[in-house]
Amino acid sequence: MTLPNLSERAAAERSYQNQRMVHADFDMAPFTIAWEVTRACAYACVHCRADALHQRDPRELSTVEAKALIERLAAFGNNPILIFTGGDPMMRPDLFELIAYAAERGLRCSLTPTATALPTKERLEKARDAGIKRVALSLDAPRPEVHDDFRKVKGSWQRTMDTLHRAHDVGLSVQVNTTVAKHNVDILHEMVPFIQEVGAVQWSVFFLVPTGRAMAEQMITAEQHEKVFNWLYDLSQNAPFDIKSTAAPMYRRVAIERKRAQKDGQPVTFQSAGFQYADGLHRPTKGVNDGNGFLFISHIGEIQPSGFLPVTAGMVRENDIVDVYRNSPIFKDLRNPDKYKGVCGTCEYRDVCGGQRGRAYGITGDYLESDPACVLVSGK
Repeated sequence: MTLPNLSERAAAERSYQNQRMVHADFDMAPFTIAWEVTRACAYACVHCRADALHQRDPRELSTVEAKALIERLAAFGNNPILIFTGGDPMMRPDLFELIAYAAERGLRCSLTPTATALPTKERLEKARDAGIKRVALSLDAPRPEVHDDFRKVKGSWQRTMDTLHRAHDVGLSVQVNTTVAKHNVDILHEMVPFIQEVGAVQWSVFFLVPTGRAMAEQMITAEQHEKVFNWLYDLSQNAPFDIKSTAAPMYRRVAIERKRAQKDGQPVTFQSAGFQYADGLHRPTKGVNDGNGFLFISHIGEIQPSGFLPVTAGMVRENDIVDVYRNSPIFKDLRNPDKYKGVCGTCEYRDVCGGQRGRAYGITGDYLESDPACVLVSGK
């Protein structure tokens, strides 16, 4: 299989990003919005953030309410990325209608289906035609037995690979998501050939946050986080796909430090640290974090900083989501590094990193506390 050469696209994309982010203002609008359109899902994953159910919740937003929400998301005015997620978004009958409605209003739409029998070639084509630009699926191990045990569904590894191939074949941009935890931290390097095989343009590496069914005991140590960050940086220098760390803004610090070392200590900014964004979604070179460039809507309309930080600042049925994002105390505190506590509050990287707020909340109960997954916080 011929692998895509992204070097020219990556260079062009970085140039575009540097121009675009001059005007970005996360105080006014999020860059990425994740909308849990349903919590229904056939899987029972060990780490599920949503603690998903097998049946749809009767309290889900109706089609009319969902379209009204989309209108308000478009009102942010910056054409944010809108991720249709769940649960399994394909368990919602009006999914394609909502995608088309959002795409018509300028939102850049992506989809995260579960690898069941639902994402057929025909449905993936329908999603593409409705306006989906990116499909992302979770592949958590290079071996079926490890992935299937984590997802609690036998055969899910092969279903995931098949779905990724189908999505690529119908012309969709493909992303692979991998949750890093104790079960796979030592075999991550074996994942690379599979990312390449499906023609993925991006590998989004999630670092486990203890929320929903995910437990703190499943997390890797701060030292292991640091080791993985450095490995990802090395991989990013030559990989034919982009690499994005999710729920681990500390990777930005590592990238800056590594780039600084390569430049013999010369100043390095986040924008020049070698990040690649040739993924078709025009991602920012500015650091996105919970409530700071990121917005989450639950299946019942809760307005939250992210799916990993389940604190509710308002309800879409009762509050204006644009006003909540811009003015609620929760969101404003999350965008103010002066509010951070402990090491995160005094760290020189707090503006480009800031620690993962959901993990701080999951471990300490305070979303402004320091992120214990960082070696600067652990002191080791």
